[in-house]
Amino acid sequence: MNMSKRTNHKTPWYRLDLSAIVYPTLQRRNFSSVYRLTAVLKEKVEPNLLQRAVDQTLPRFPTFKVAMRKGVFWRYLEPNNRPGPFVEPDIMNPCMPMSFQNSSRYLIRIYYYQNRISLEVFHSLSDGSGAMCLLKTITAVYLRMKGYPIPSGQGVLELSEKPQAEELEDAYLRYASSRVRPPRSRDKTYRIRGTREPFYTLNIITGILKVQQVLSVSKHYQVSVTEYLNAVLLHALLQKQKEDHVFRELPVSIAMPVNLRRFFPSKTLRNFITMVYPSIDPRMGEYTFEEILLQVHHYMRYYINNKFLNADITTNAAVTKNPLIRVVPLFIKDLVVRQFYKRVQDKQSSAGLTNLGVVETPDEMRPHIERFDVLMGQPFSARTNCAVVSYGDTLSISFASSIVEADVERLFFCRLVKDGIHVMIESNRKTGVK
Repeated sequence: MNMSKRTNHKTPWYRLDLSAIVYPTLQRRNFSSVYRLTAVLKEKVEPNLLQRAVDQTLPRFPTFKVAMRKGVFWRYLEPNNRPGPFVEPDIMNPCMPMSFQNSSRYLIRIYYYQNRISLEVFHSLSDGSGAMCLLKTITAVYLRMKGYPIPSGQGVLELSEKPQAEELEDAYLRYASSRVRPPRSRDKTYRIRGTREPFYTLNIITGILKVQQVLSVSKHYQVSVTEYLNAVLLHALLQKQKEDHVFRELPVSIAMPVNLRRFFPSKTLRNFITMVYPSIDPRMGEYTFEEILLQVHHYMRYYINNKFLNADITTNAAVTKNPLIRVVPLFIKDLVVRQFYKRVQDKQSSAGLTNLGVVETPDEMRPHIERFDVLMGQPFSARTNCAVVSYGDTLSISFASSIVEADVERLFFCRLVKDGIHVMIESNRKTGVK
């Protein structure tokens, strides 16, 4: 367990994990690394019961019941016993910037709207897999209060059990053991041109699909669902670049987080992901959709395995273990990381795509849940982020962007329809999609 004791108050505190370190550094007035998970129920949510469910559930998840603190050299998380977090009616533009100095100091929010329960999380606390465990447990406790016999299991934690040490650990440090450290530099990529929305406006477009239809199409192309959706997004980005009539074409690339729990056995509820970047370089010639699929398929098989992923997280771990970096004051670390991200990291992808995969719940919850949604939140720069999750036979694909134009989203869903997949569109836009 990556936990230490503060000298004066003997209060447990948590170091930020390897992924968590960068997110506070990127914080600015109009950007915060906040994402959202939503459980869509089959009946209207009762806010009073939901608040009771949150109050009962959160102590079982100590790494979410925290506040952010700033030290001389590093930030850290400490237990937060202030009142809250309080459930609130939902808002038009979700994933708003999250202040570390607000009155309650919590880094999560819970919203309700009709039959929806939404959990927003600052990324320093956890990745989507860990946060989904919290949302499923809150939802299960809420349904129990409604009188439904919901057992624990399938990611619904037992409230009477104490947190396991492995749930609280920084799993990166446990598994980073490669003797190879791959370089970080990549080519500059195509960036979407668009009209920025006013502060803070988040445009959301969600496509609701049938899992069996998507599986059938993916099987036809002999690829996985994740590979298929990555290829569709790359194809849309290539089309968008051509429509922009750019002076010089650049590679298109997708930043895709990989859930490391699939490759390294860990029960951590904190961050445990790394990034891969499937890409296509149009300077090599015209690509058919089938050629894009083939390239994405082989890229995924080549890079997404425990050897390459271990090497990648070992590179990150080496930076934080460096004795010289450890003694550099925090404000200098922030300045260096922020400039590196703006000038290098953010320019290495044209869009983001995350796939949380299949959400499993106890069978007793299935009659009460319609689907789950996931939203990556506002992109750091002018682009679109795509998030995918499935539950039962429902696949939810949500795009989030802070630009007016929705050309990439339109091209993406048109490709799905062309492949015979029926798509139902939901959006928070007040007018038609441009």
